[in-house]
Amino acid sequence: MKQWYTHLIEIESINLKLEGMQFSYKEQLYLAELVDLSIHHTILDLVLSKLSNEDKKIFIKYLHENDQIKIWKFLNEKIDGIEIMIKKEADNLVKELEDDLRKAKQFK
Repeated sequence: MKQWYTHLIEIESINLKLEGMQFSYKEQLYLAELVDLSIHHTILDLVLSKLSNEDKKIFIKYLHENDQIKIWKFLNEKIDGIEIMIKKEADNLVKELEDDLRKAKQFK
């Protein structure tokens, strides 16, 4: 499922690493899903940590509506530099996951 922040994130390097490892297709799909979920939770945690309790409710409402325009308008009004923060947080997580895959490949 395409998320509201996917235009900021590059995970192709992880997908390529998964394809290059000795995992079955089913295992690759499972690991790719774990990567997506990790990124999703990391970004949600970042955003929610920057919002007031009232703003969290509004943000969650927009998420449930899946209205990307409202989401981005709201976040840009409430959190200065949110796109840069999301990109940085996602890039850090992707690097961490790539390191984990490199280590896992040694044991596979």
